[in-house]
Amino acid sequence: APVLNSGADTLILNHYGGDMVNSLTQAVQFGLRDRQVDGQDFQIIVPLYSELMAAGAGTAIQDVYGSMNWNWQLQDEGTQAFVRSFGEKYGRPPSNAGHTCYVQTLLYADAVTRAGSFNPCAVVEALEDFEFDGMGNGPVTYRGADHQCFKDVLVMKGVTSPSGNDTMIGYDTLEIVEQTPRAQVEYEPDHPMFAGGDLGECNPGA
Repeated sequence: APVLNSGADTLILNHYGGDMVNSLTQAVQFGLRDRQVDGQDFQIIVPLYSELMAAGAGTAIQDVYGSMNWNWQLQDEGTQAFVRSFGEKYGRPPSNAGHTCYVQTLLYADAVTRAGSFNPCAVVEALEDFEFDGMGNGPVTYRGADHQCFKDVLVMKGVTSPSGNDTMIGYDTLEIVEQTPRAQVEYEPDHPMFAGGDLGECNPGA
């Protein structure tokens, strides 16, 4: 009700998991998705999507925009190889979370190898300003100044008619509408909005 009475033309649901599913479902039930403000369609935005969230929201996800850091529908060579091997073993595409776990395991193993040590500070040093490619979204950098990861961002939209294929349940509810170049989402390391500043000394946990 406060959103309906606010005059706003956009609702950003900065929630995740079940909270996002509940909020989005309620927003659609209140008619926000079909609302117009000053002649423009009201927009509901989900900053961070996942396949499970989209599936949980059901038809409420239709035409709702959001973003993901990777999706199995990308056509680059690395994504296709991962989707193929994952699908052969599990009978379905990998989720965004599955891809994240896979990539982070590879990156950690590579950093330990390059550092020649399991010491956390040595691993951090190996990852700082490390650049790599082949994981799905083009060139990626772990910026040394603030340890942020920068790569292209996928803009997603809830589809109107999922396929209904049992293998694809939960994986065909979103479509890629744009791959936003990383240059458009980068910011200075000391930007106050992102709590920029000195990271301090590394603590090896000893």
